[in-house]
Amino acid sequence: MTLFQNKLGNLKEIKEKPFKLEKDIQKIFENNIQSIMGLEFVKSECVIKNKRIDTLAFDTQSSAFIIIEYKRDKNISVIDQGFTYLSLMLENKADFIIEYNESLKKSMKREDVDWSQTRVAFVSPSFTENQIQATNFKDIAIELWEIKQYENDMILINPIKKSQSAESIKPITQQNKALKSISEEIKVYTEQEHIEKASEEIAELYEKFKNAVLNLSDGIEIKPQKYYVAFKKDSNISDIEIQKKSLKICINARKGELDDPKNIAKDVSNIGHRGNGHYQIQIENDNNLEYIMSLIKQVL
Repeated sequence: MTLFQNKLGNLKEIKEKPFKLEKDIQKIFENNIQSIMGLEFVKSECVIKNKRIDTLAFDTQSSAFIIIEYKRDKNISVIDQGFTYLSLMLENKADFIIEYNESLKKSMKREDVDWSQTRVAFVSPSFTENQIQATNFKDIAIELWEIKQYENDMILINPIKKSQSAESIKPITQQNKALKSISEEIKVYTEQEHIEKASEEIAELYEKFKNAVLNLSDGIEIKPQKYYVAFKKDSNISDIEIQKKSLKICINARKGELDDPKNIAKDVSNIGHRGNGHYQIQIENDNNLEYIMSLIKQVL
């Protein structure tokens, strides 16, 4: 990708400035981890069982720990290293909880963590085609994030997405006892799994609302979670829980912040619910599709 600066109609190329140290990349992510990845920073240079972790973070949405590693060297096996870190976490759960509690002065318990949502993220200025292909499985708990630095203090960060045709890694892990154990405990949820819960009518209804949300703005991403499908732009804007006979749509606005003249969004701020935000709408048809989009657009 080539970046240009537009000066009165004349384009000037903005040149890339390579990072000198991995530590420089690490500082950028740790100082901005909420805005970049939507995570809670726990600890830098964390050591568990003699293994050093560059950054330990926590995903409050999925209630899971995330290990982040930074690489300038392209000659690494992200699969081998990724599964090593996943194994480290699953075999030493108490140690990770202690690190969280001591670093953040909180009182997390083991049952507060969804260990099945554990994942590892690698951050690098670039990845080889082999590394990208090695992680191109729909159910692998390993993420790749590219970061590039340019002149004029510009930073470009790009999460590498799995292809639409990505297959399951389970047939491969079945051949290795250690990898099989990890893949059986960790669960990466897909949009299709949520859709399969619904009737044909509700699955079709979901597609309508999904496309309508994506059309609200450029850059909205779909992030399947355990109980719902999240729609994010920097942070969650809306979550859709797909049920057999209806959809539950959560709007990520605080109580009192949503302008809802028709009063169709239910206040769930004091009720246990799945999804983010204090407003929820349960629907069985598309009668109010445009109006609901006007509500969701308020949180963009």
